[in-house]
Amino acid sequence: MGHFFSKSEKVQAIIKGLNLTKNLYVSSIIIGPPYTGKKTLAQSVFPIAPIVSGENLSELKNILANSDEVIITDFEKITNPSSLNLVNKRVIATANYVGNSALIDDLFAFIYTMPPLIERTEDICYLQALYMQEAISVLLVDSNTTFNSEMIPADLSLNNKSLKQSAYKFIMKYSLNVEDIQEVIFHYLFEHLEGKDVYREHLPLYEIPLIKAGLKKYGSQLKLAEVLGINRNTLRKKIYEHKID
Repeated sequence: MGHFFSKSEKVQAIIKGLNLTKNLYVSSIIIGPPYTGKKTLAQSVFPIAPIVSGENLSELKNILANSDEVIITDFEKITNPSSLNLVNKRVIATANYVGNSALIDDLFAFIYTMPPLIERTEDICYLQALYMQEAISVLLVDSNTTFNSEMIPADLSLNNKSLKQSAYKFIMKYSLNVEDIQEVIFHYLFEHLEGKDVYREHLPLYEIPLIKAGLKKYGSQLKLAEVLGINRNTLRKKIYEHKID
């Protein structure tokens, strides 16, 4: 069973409602964008209930016939939801969107709307720290390396999925050593090194991060040109060529 956490008042209201009715023979549905924790929340209420996707209608009907408690995911993918018998069942369904709202009203006693992560700002810092620690553990990063979860870019485009991906990418990028970076570049070039004049074509792989890092570190084109050992006009030309702000 997954662990579900939220300080959001809207989500807390959903949790309260589900807990109040979890011992009753009623059906509830949680509707909201993908990767917002709907399935994990349902599992926290019915930790031992079988889980079945709406993609497999025959399996779903079989489980409904043999179980009092059922979690149905991807409810919007059910081809014929009106054929389901949810009477005297404890059901929590999840859906990414509503198809036939009238049918949803008929099938479910309680309908909840899960807000996207961007509307749950009180949860983001917690989840960033959680995913960061998970990434450190999974990637076997040196425990002496210090990371601050506030440094992780909060990509909320796909809710928990993109936020988790951004944490893993951050930990990976900042835990690489010189040999790791060289190996990444090697494999990239091995796949893309073809054609003519490829030396010039692939120079941006090196020059863009070098110039961006230098400008951020020194805040001066004059100082950076001196550090790089190149003419200031040459640096300006490269900044223009690479469209570096």
